[in-house]
Amino acid sequence: MGILRRFKDIMSSNVNALLDKAEDPVKMVDQYLRDLESDLGKVKAETAAVMAEETRANRELKENEEEIAKMVSYAEKALMAGNESDAKVFLNKKAVLEAKRANLQQAAEAATTNAQQMRQMHDKLEKDIVQLRERKQAIKSKMAVAKTQEKLNKIGSSYDTAQSKLSAFDRMEEKANRMMDEANAMAQLNTPKTDSAESLMDKYDEAPSADSAIDDELAAMKAKLGL
Repeated sequence: MGILRRFKDIMSSNVNALLDKAEDPVKMVDQYLRDLESDLGKVKAETAAVMAEETRANRELKENEEEIAKMVSYAEKALMAGNESDAKVFLNKKAVLEAKRANLQQAAEAATTNAQQMRQMHDKLEKDIVQLRERKQAIKSKMAVAKTQEKLNKIGSSYDTAQSKLSAFDRMEEKANRMMDEANAMAQLNTPKTDSAESLMDKYDEAPSADSAIDDELAAMKAKLGL
């Protein structure tokens, strides 16, 4: 039957395997649920039709068997009444019904097999849908946690990069401080000392004043003149 071929993959599908292969399990669950619910509606309609066919085939088989039993009963009554020709008529009718019975039996068995397969498909679809609905929220929660963890990992990576930059800045600042200290030390080395012993001696030595030299010259002139 066409419906059995169209939904053959449903019977052989494995929900867990499909989810394991999915790149985005949440989207996969939503899509798979939509597909299954759509398929379930079609399978329900087709299953109902197949079950109705099974009921009809079994009813026709039962009616045929009842007709056969009725012909046997009438043939027996005809014989008991001494009407052998009438009995043959009923037996001929019985033979026709029995020939038809083989086809009806085959149709009924096929209808029963189809109905069983359709019911199995229907039950599997319902089971898969219930299973996915139960797991859907859990899967979404896990995906949310995973995405949050990914964000934290990226933030951690950015933090490490920032720390590395801060460390580089600290090294540059330390180098600048060292260069400044070296420059100050060099400046101290290049500055002349103003508190040496010689400087102190010059400080305390008395330079001759201009007035004393004039007095000495005046005294010499007086001595020369005899004054």
